[in-house]
Amino acid sequence: MSQSSPAQSSPAQSSPARQWRVPAALPVAKLVGAFVLIVLGLLFADGDLVRLVLAELAAAVLAGWAARDLVAPVRLTVDAEGITVRQGFAGWRRLPWPAVEAVRLERRTRRGLTAETLEIDAGESLHLFGRYDLDAPLDEVAEALRDARTAAG
Repeated sequence: MSQSSPAQSSPAQSSPARQWRVPAALPVAKLVGAFVLIVLGLLFADGDLVRLVLAELAAAVLAGWAARDLVAPVRLTVDAEGITVRQGFAGWRRLPWPAVEAVRLERRTRRGLTAETLEIDAGESLHLFGRYDLDAPLDEVAEALRDARTAAG
């Protein structure tokens, strides 16, 4: 499996690869937020260079985060051989099924809000995904991963 296209499947695989990606609107919202930060920095700087630099710095961080979503939108791929997760800015890490110890859906309630996190435990590494990483209900993604693992044997 190549580093550049993890979703390609070989003819020998019994099931096609599935992939999950960030919602298309998310990087757009981040870029709009970066633009708004720059405009607000310019409007409210009042000649204070520190305010302007802080607004521009925050906008640059937000734009960098949006760039990652645009350059590498796919966060998780599963096929018959295992799971491929995003690592770093635009890299991949392949987790064969024997390396995957557990796939869990963690739900935490705090201050009346419930947060869900998909956890993929690969022994030496723990990979965490939220709803906006995968653009799908996390319970469905966890079920798809478990089904693929079962189908792989």
